[in-house]
Amino acid sequence: MKKIFFATASILFLVACSPTQSSNTPGAPSPVETKTANSPQYKPAFEGQTRIAGIKTTTPYTTKMVTDALVKPWSMAALPDGRFLVTQKEGTFRMVSPNGTVSNNITGAPAVDADGQGGLLGVTIDPDFTTNRMIYFVFSEPVAGGNHAAVAKARLREDETAVENVMVIYRVTPTYKGHLHNGGKLAFTKEGNLFFATGERSDKETRPLAQDNTTSLGKILLITKTGQAVTDPLMLPKPNTRPEIFSSGHRNPLGIAIHPVTGELWEAEMGPRGGDEINIIRRGINYGWPVITYGIEYSGETIGQGLTQKAGYEQPVYYWDPVISPGGITFYTGSNIPEWNHNLFVASLSGKHIIRLLLNGNKVAGEERLLESENQRFRDVGMGKDGKLYAITDAGRMYCLGKE
Repeated sequence: MKKIFFATASILFLVACSPTQSSNTPGAPSPVETKTANSPQYKPAFEGQTRIAGIKTTTPYTTKMVTDALVKPWSMAALPDGRFLVTQKEGTFRMVSPNGTVSNNITGAPAVDADGQGGLLGVTIDPDFTTNRMIYFVFSEPVAGGNHAAVAKARLREDETAVENVMVIYRVTPTYKGHLHNGGKLAFTKEGNLFFATGERSDKETRPLAQDNTTSLGKILLITKTGQAVTDPLMLPKPNTRPEIFSSGHRNPLGIAIHPVTGELWEAEMGPRGGDEINIIRRGINYGWPVITYGIEYSGETIGQGLTQKAGYEQPVYYWDPVISPGGITFYTGSNIPEWNHNLFVASLSGKHIIRLLLNGNKVAGEERLLESENQRFRDVGMGKDGKLYAITDAGRMYCLGKE
């Protein structure tokens, strides 16, 4: 299945209009979101924080479905040879080639609790994968009293039938009997350490733990390859029994990526009913959940005191209301479509599209929706070694976008 998109006069006109304008500026292109907000009473903290002007890609490109043979894929990591290592929620890995070749199940992962939002989750490869074949992954570990997210490392066997020498290097605490909001994404820093995003397990009794720095729920953690805290005088809190905590106040972060120029960590976080966020994650910062949010309860009730801003809590760079349910994110750094360079791409689950965010420094300057006609829940998105954009869906598909 292939589709080719060509620039038209109307598209060129949209791009010619300055995408850095707010959607509220007279003459600016309309935002891509047209639905009524769940919380129209909540106003953005600054111009352009939500519903920014729409943009359109002008470069002709092709989109194709690489495969539909995956089973509940959750995350993917590009390998040096151009293939992708993909996690499947029920507890196995698969290898996918850009030409559509899909391996048999790769076994050897620990037992997972795959109920609800649990299972085999995020995956990334060691910076020295070509020599050590090491991978790192997150899974929901079943234990007495419930489950918790855990980070493990393992070696991918040469025959690629299994992973071996599996070792759990970090376990999120406390354990909880639930099946929601594990977070689960990993990203390597340039120094070779691991960022690990954790959720707060969703329920009202665990929500406050996103603000409790004696726990690792609702946090972005920074650990070594052996699971030790990367210590720094600016890490929080002080005194701190959890020196691995890099930031706090997160709900369910399902996407993290390091900016290719600044080196800063960007994060996509699911809100409740409204209030999905894009954040720049900085050491020692509290991102507010559940004290501040641009969302409301699924029941329609106000969350907490109904605050969207409060001193001591960081504002999102961008947010959506109604939600798009962000999954994985990636920065585009390829040469295949130059106008996408350093744009942030966001997989959208309930929105059923891929979001392209044009950035102007640390602010969103334009938004585009891709692959809407496919009607798929996009779980993760990533860069291929060929400079093209790839995405996986809950229905087991992988898509490729780029010039032939």
